[in-house]
Amino acid sequence: MSEGPGKAHDSRRPEELSSPDVHQQSSSGGGNQAGQEPAQPGAARGGTASRAVAGEDTYSLYRRGLELLQSGSAAAAAQLLERAAVAEPQSRSVLEALARAQFDAGWYAAAAGSFRQIVEASPSDDYAQFGLGLALARTGDPGAAAEHLALAAAMRPNLRHYTDALRNVRATLSARRRLREGTAD
Repeated sequence: MSEGPGKAHDSRRPEELSSPDVHQQSSSGGGNQAGQEPAQPGAARGGTASRAVAGEDTYSLYRRGLELLQSGSAAAAAQLLERAAVAEPQSRSVLEALARAQFDAGWYAAAAGSFRQIVEASPSDDYAQFGLGLALARTGDPGAAAEHLALAAAMRPNLRHYTDALRNVRATLSARRRLREGTAD
């Protein structure tokens, strides 16, 4: 199988992560919208101060979680990012970081759930489709994985890790089909 979503993601620029509509602000002005980083300490959001979780602000949890993820401590990162996600459930940045940490920690079902939240909010997010596809493949659902990986590869055919992951999942499906039919090599 291809690299995990966290490893493939690190080399991408933030503007490549999703379509521009994910980053649009809501006209209501309330709360953190999908596609935005959590509010920095003291930053106003809809007239309220940044929410705290167990004495820490969400942005600090997010930044510390990213640092842990980048240093290879995926399980610890996932714990902090889960707390940040509770405080900022609509933050696309927090959800993506959480999904990457969950995937890297080997918590594939949880990672699939987090990536699915992003996909449901923004179906045109190629990276979330890719991450969801990889996570589903790791949970043993190559059929569903192929669907999401095909979408990601169609959106960004120039990204080899997308097409490689799709090719691997399709090979798994083909091998399983041959085994069921009794025509395996």
